[in-house]
Amino acid sequence: MNLDYLLPAIALVLFGIGPAQAQEECRLDLSEPRLDFGLMNRAVLVTPAPERLLGERRVGLTLTCSQPVAMSLFYRGLAAGAERFRFTDQGSYQLQVQDALLDGHAVNLGLIAGHGLAPSTHGSSLTWRADHGIVPLHNGQPALGRRFSVQMVANAWAEDGAARVRDAVTWQASGWVDAPASGRSRELQLLARFAPAACTPSLSNGGTVDFGKVSAKALNPDKETHLPDKQLALTVNCDGPTHFALLMQDNRLGSATGGTDETAYGLGLDARAQKIGRYSVNVDPAQASADNLQQLYRTESTTAGAAWSSANANPLPLAGRSYLGFTDSAGSILGPTALQKVSALLTLKTVIAPLQQLDLSSEIRLDGSATLEIIYL
Repeated sequence: MNLDYLLPAIALVLFGIGPAQAQEECRLDLSEPRLDFGLMNRAVLVTPAPERLLGERRVGLTLTCSQPVAMSLFYRGLAAGAERFRFTDQGSYQLQVQDALLDGHAVNLGLIAGHGLAPSTHGSSLTWRADHGIVPLHNGQPALGRRFSVQMVANAWAEDGAARVRDAVTWQASGWVDAPASGRSRELQLLARFAPAACTPSLSNGGTVDFGKVSAKALNPDKETHLPDKQLALTVNCDGPTHFALLMQDNRLGSATGGTDETAYGLGLDARAQKIGRYSVNVDPAQASADNLQQLYRTESTTAGAAWSSANANPLPLAGRSYLGFTDSAGSILGPTALQKVSALLTLKTVIAPLQQLDLSSEIRLDGSATLEIIYL
């Protein structure tokens, strides 16, 4: 009597663990779960294009089972069109599946919209679609097997403007490979990094301008005195052709005479905290050159690069809020051209306050200081 009750109980327990054991008999493997497309800087190609290929990566995918089963693999990822997947808002990637082997024999592939459905497309190489599966085919029909392996070729693209970053940016995306026969999934991660191209500015004489000793007798007592112009050679070297502009910040902010002009930089204060004077730094396109271009023109933006003035050859002083860039097209309002090496002559125009406004009880030192910035666009 006890045995009559015990047998059904044992039967139920065995039935309950049967499918779990079957799932453990299949294994799903990725040869490389993380695809890194590397570092891309903002140096651009000369030829514009809507998008740029980040590269190609390959990964092996294998489903192994102890008994012959219906071999199917599905990819779950955010779609970005019919045959691509989303790689952030500015990028996409595509998975090509090829070199399929079933139990050691080369086979064609079929693309299915759901488990158990007939293939809608077949061939030796297929483009994987979101939420679609691939199956090995024998005589045009899905085949059973113990070991199913394919090569996945991943290509990733970024929109043309994606590389124009001012700070380092990392893209990350994930998709999942599902094998219904195993009841398991494997995550595939994609990674790409973007960084500003390295543009290095340098100034002749280390950026130092020395007027030597100026006699008080050489200064006007009741009006400003203009000192002789001084010049510095500026060179900007970039890793590759780069869209950039120049900006200059006053390290003696508030000490310039003559109001609040953003192109006027202070010379510091005397012993009685009175403003000593000001200077400006002019850029003349006629004294500038870049790469192999015949002529440069300057263009200006007072809207942080949102809009640009008509490019022309007139000199313009560097400013604290307005961008100054170079282009090879006169009259252009499209902003600076992508340049790799720029050389320019900077002219400093310096003004000293009227002598009667200064404290001459001790030596006055011209203490101007400014920082030249590269603004990546």
